Amino acid sequence: MEKPKHLDFEVVKKRARELRSKATPSEALLWKELRNRKICGYKFLRQHPIVYNPYGSGVKYFVADFYCDSKKTVIELDGSVHENSLEYDHFRDSEMVNLGLHILRIKNEELLDKEALLKKIKTYLNSIN
Repeated sequence: MEKPKHLDFEVVKKRARELRSKATPSEALLWKELRNRKICGYKFLRQHPIVYNPYGSGVKYFVADFYCDSKKTVIELDGSVHENSLEYDHFRDSEMVNLGLHILRIKNEELLDKEALLKKIKTYLNSIN
C-alpha cells in the first residue's frame, strides 16, 4: 500500500499543543527569554511544526522547540535524552537545512549562564542575512 501524500494538520496541531503544555523546565526557562520579541525584536514560536516531504515519500513533520520565521531559524534544546538520538538529530537537522532553515542547538547546561547564552543566540541571529 502506498503512503499517504497528505498530512492531517489537526493531528499536527494537537501534538504541538501537547508539547507546549508539557514543556521541560529548560524549555520554560528559555521561552521566558525568547517570548514577546525580547531578543533583538525577533518573534519566536515554541513547539512549532516543520512540515517536509522527503524524497516524495509522503508529507511528514518535526516539531521544533523554538522557531523564528523572519530568520528561518530553529533553536533546539538538547538535554541528556539527545545523547541517545544523535543520528536522528543529525537527520532532522539535514532535512531542515534542505528546507532552507538554520539550526542552533543549545545544550541544557548552557542555560546556567544566561548572559552568555543570550549573547550566543543574538550573535547567531544577527549573522543570518
